[in-house]
Amino acid sequence: MRQTWRFIGLLLGAFVFLFPFYYMLVGSLQESPDSSVGGAFPSPGNLTLHNYEEINKAISLGRSLINSGAFTGGVILGTLVFGVLAGYALARLQFRGRSTVFNLMLLVQVVPFQLLTIPLYVLIVRSYGLADSYLGMILPFAINSTAVFVFRQYFLQLPQELFDAARIDGARELDILWRVAIPLVKPALLTGVLLTFIGPWNEFLWPFLITKQQDMQPLAVSLSNYITTVSARAANPFGAVLAGACVLAAPAVALFVIFQRRFISSSLESGVKG
Repeated sequence: MRQTWRFIGLLLGAFVFLFPFYYMLVGSLQESPDSSVGGAFPSPGNLTLHNYEEINKAISLGRSLINSGAFTGGVILGTLVFGVLAGYALARLQFRGRSTVFNLMLLVQVVPFQLLTIPLYVLIVRSYGLADSYLGMILPFAINSTAVFVFRQYFLQLPQELFDAARIDGARELDILWRVAIPLVKPALLTGVLLTFIGPWNEFLWPFLITKQQDMQPLAVSLSNYITTVSARAANPFGAVLAGACVLAAPAVALFVIFQRRFISSSLESGVKG
């Protein structure tokens, strides 16, 4: 009986959690706007793909998705490269001031990004001239201190004997990192990709400040501009906005559904025999 009640409670919790997503999907398919609770259960004759066509004509979904993909891909690449290198150095290399560097990295995490937007804007736009460019969007997010911390913790769990044996064989530090450490922390790499993906994919503030040309704006910024400028002239602005929100959420949902089982870390000690 206890398990039955537990299952019912989990089922109700799942329903409460998933209902907004269901309402967003159903609202994006309605031909006539209906923002009431009854809109969650529309008649089949009121369902259409017209809202997706409407939002595509207004903001060019394909181009906006390409911009979001380029922005997110660049951030993920920078996060993995710099995160792995910095995490390995802080975990396995001995150098003066290592603890100080690590403490400063932790201190950076408590500084809100909004406090840095003005100096970053002056530096990237006025000094470097990178407005309306992918590089200008990517640079402030290329190094993620949280990813550095995660990779450092994973590298610390690896047996020291593996690194000692590799150094005895004459391997360089980059060879040890590439051939020994990285294959054993694949769960951390995948976790870093999935967690990093959400941030830049949904990022609005910085791309909004750095991009003025419509053909360079990510999907989140394009949707915001559509809501403030074009939606009033649409036949069903409510449905068009929900259609754009569905397109924005679909890649993130698909990524987590496909790779949710890969979050479970494999045994890090599998590389030690005997």
